[in-house]
Amino acid sequence: MNKSPHIMQFFVYQHLRPDLHAVSKPFADLARHIESTVPDNPEREVALRKILEAKDAAVRAVIAK
Repeated sequence: MNKSPHIMQFFVYQHLRPDLHAVSKPFADLARHIESTVPDNPEREVALRKILEAKDAAVRAVIAK
């Protein structure tokens, strides 16, 4: 399966401004933990996708006007 390397690119946060960096980092840490500890199967991909969705929502919450 090994789809996680593709999704992991979306957890990179170092290029973001500091306030978004602080919001994104915990999600990236969790995603790396899941990637390294959970067997590579469709459910791991779902878990990573949901973490990504939550990270995106948190970032949008910070930048919302």
